[in-house]
Amino acid sequence: MIILMRRGCTREEVQTVSDRLTEMGYAINPIFGVEKTIIGAVGVPEYDKLEAADQLRGLSGVEEVVFVSKPYKFVAKEFRAEKTVVDVGGVKVGGDEVIMMAGPCTVESEENLFTTAKAVSEAGAKILRGGAYKPSTSPYSFQGLGLPGLQLLQEAGKRYNLKVVTEVMHVRKVEEVCEYADIIQVGTRNMQNYDLLREVGLTRHPVLLKRGMNAKLEEWLLAAEYIASAGNENIMLCERGIRTFEPYTRNTLDLSAVPSLNSLTHLPVVVDPSQGTGRRDLVGPMSKAAVACGADGLLVEVHPNPDKAIKDGAQSITIQSFQKLMPELSAVANAVERSIPLPLKV
Repeated sequence: MIILMRRGCTREEVQTVSDRLTEMGYAINPIFGVEKTIIGAVGVPEYDKLEAADQLRGLSGVEEVVFVSKPYKFVAKEFRAEKTVVDVGGVKVGGDEVIMMAGPCTVESEENLFTTAKAVSEAGAKILRGGAYKPSTSPYSFQGLGLPGLQLLQEAGKRYNLKVVTEVMHVRKVEEVCEYADIIQVGTRNMQNYDLLREVGLTRHPVLLKRGMNAKLEEWLLAAEYIASAGNENIMLCERGIRTFEPYTRNTLDLSAVPSLNSLTHLPVVVDPSQGTGRRDLVGPMSKAAVACGADGLLVEVHPNPDKAIKDGAQSITIQSFQKLMPELSAVANAVERSIPLPLKV
């Protein structure tokens, strides 16, 4: 059950409602937002909820009581019918525009990063992706540049008018990543790292939550619920492929998840066709399919020379391929009543 408090309600009114819920046997989780306060309440049998709701609606400061049948509450469509639009410093994910996020898998050098950032910005991307910290299956693989990588991402973003998304891997690094990046990415291996999710939830910083490689939709949405229940509703979900028996692609990109999520949650949905397939020849077709089925954004790996990339070159497309892909994606977006604005040619 979710209790929506009226705009401008007092702390005393919130405390009164909280105390009443506790008396009824509920475990409560108040979230004090910028505009509104919300109290999540769980733990009481269904048959007691109607009577409880009637009592709560009569308390001062209460605007509405909402029942949510799903195990995830704050991220459920039942909680908010309209789509959430995550505002990343003026770049709005979840609106009519399909937002392009592009860049190298990992920050290798200043030259490669800045060359890529300039090119994707000029082609119409709004957000620069790149890993400063890289989770690798092998401890002997490249682990990223760390803090210098974050600094380069921030500098490249400012120079080419791009917002920055990069991964955080540990609770001790959350504050550092927030300082340099506009979006915190929680990767597939950390989707169920609950301590990290709670810490990210306390920041109110925009979050890109990738699907775990073996996660069901409900498990993924419950991971998002950890972030939302800690107070951060600025969440974007990212489908990046799941592990199946098929070895032809690195992962199986589950595009059915996009319309499914759009019916289950109000959160924006982004698709990563690079990680999702592991094959650069499939990035273009799957990007178009993702836009067609309702994705709010794409996360694409772009590299000046993918064959010489330190990480994931096989799934990175060239700058020229990205430039060619953008007008094709724009046409698909227009066909489904969305948009991908392209820069005017001089």
